[in-house]
Amino acid sequence: MCNFEVIMKRMFKHKFTVVYATLFCLLGASLLNFKSVAPAEDYQPEAYVYEVLRDLGATLPAYYPEKLNPDDVQRGKDIVFFGRTKNPKGGKSAYISLYYMCTNCHNTVMEDPNLANNSDPEARLDFAIKNNIPFLQGTTFYGIANRETWYNDDYYKKYGDLVKPANNDLRQAIQLCGKECSKGRYLEDWEETAVLAYYLSISYRLQDILTTAQIAELNSKKNNAAQHPELIKWIKSFYALKSPAAFVEPPYENGNSLPVGDPARGKALYELSCQTCHKAYGCSDNVFDNSSFTFKKFNRDFDKDYWWLFKSVRHGYYGYPGHDPYMPHYTAERMSDKQVMDLKAYFQQQAGS
Repeated sequence: MCNFEVIMKRMFKHKFTVVYATLFCLLGASLLNFKSVAPAEDYQPEAYVYEVLRDLGATLPAYYPEKLNPDDVQRGKDIVFFGRTKNPKGGKSAYISLYYMCTNCHNTVMEDPNLANNSDPEARLDFAIKNNIPFLQGTTFYGIANRETWYNDDYYKKYGDLVKPANNDLRQAIQLCGKECSKGRYLEDWEETAVLAYYLSISYRLQDILTTAQIAELNSKKNNAAQHPELIKWIKSFYALKSPAAFVEPPYENGNSLPVGDPARGKALYELSCQTCHKAYGCSDNVFDNSSFTFKKFNRDFDKDYWWLFKSVRHGYYGYPGHDPYMPHYTAERMSDKQVMDLKAYFQQQAGS
């Protein structure tokens, strides 16, 4: 019995008073436990977007934690960058893959100048050159937790039914990447939790998607529950909810009449794309250096097969018995046909120098 009810009983002896007092106490307790959908304090620029959406009533995956565990975040970061980490008992975990680290195919920083359009490879290359970041086959992990689908579009052509659970479940996408993409193993539950925690730690913040004025607008409307559905849609309009994946063939229909590429941009592609894997101690067995011997070999390959570079980019290379590592291909959104020609122009320029 709450203290308020005791006081009321002493003040009033009528039999109905106790009933009213009890109801009053229950109402007071419920009001004390009531949690506002949006916090009273204004959102700051560094607030995580997914937490803001949750405050506004958006439905998020049930496996997203209420609060990030710093230990999980660090373990997840270790797995992404080094392929293993300390397990909860303090020992070293087994490698997820013997061949690849997550960062061989994925950045962990922002790579698109326009977060609402992540299918423009020309804009991404400009951004990569400016910020000296790799130009990779896979989309960045920065903001991956803000997407709503992952292995989508044409990925069924490569993985078949395996993509179905990974399409709309980030946990399953993590497992597919660990087992199939990296030619490794499935993650244990604690490893999966750790990677997810790291992804959430590098998810979008308000300052990534909104201007100062827009954050102020959000704060001016957040306490009006009737506006929450529209606020959720408005916030999501500032970033892409998936990464498009179109598997395309080399442009055979154009014959050998494709336009000559730009060797300057080809040089950037060679350094930020090819050489991120094809380097000494990289994940590829083949090292691409800057010697005239290497470029002359590339040029001789064009004499043998005009389309070899396109085939490499669009099809990648499969592993073979005794050699599981493979080269992932580039979708149309990750490298354009024009960029393949830029790369070819650089090869030919260097072969002739």
